[in-house]
Amino acid sequence: MAEIKYYSQDGLQKLKDELKQLTTVERPAISAAIAEARDKGDLSENAEYDAAKEAQGLLEARIANLQTLIANARLLDESKLDTSKVLLLSKVEFENLSMKQTMVYEIVPESEANLKEGKISVTSPIAKGLLGKRVGEIAEISAPAGTMQLKITKISR
Repeated sequence: MAEIKYYSQDGLQKLKDELKQLTTVERPAISAAIAEARDKGDLSENAEYDAAKEAQGLLEARIANLQTLIANARLLDESKLDTSKVLLLSKVEFENLSMKQTMVYEIVPESEANLKEGKISVTSPIAKGLLGKRVGEIAEISAPAGTMQLKITKISR
């Protein structure tokens, strides 16, 4: 049985958009490349044909994977999230007490993590340390450089 994963509305929509792109644009393009390579003659020595068939196999595997992910996805209702403590999809502002630096991260499912967008995976050490904490509490996070103390200053959605 496939693993159930949780997604925000945006995360699930990105998967659906990628699937649509692959099935409506990429799949026909690869079919055309295979047909063109086939028209060039002997398939046993046709590297172009072999490359196109390999690309088709990879594409079909990705499409099947996305279809499975979407079929088994569970959508998180962001309007019902509790902002009194840190949970999945919480936006957390905290101060690193040793560096006197304020940071803001959103805790998202692993598949939606993107550090450039300020989204960290729920499975990351920082997120694990913050989960369940409330404003004013200090989370102690073990890191290679030592223990970090992060004081939660704000939780929002």
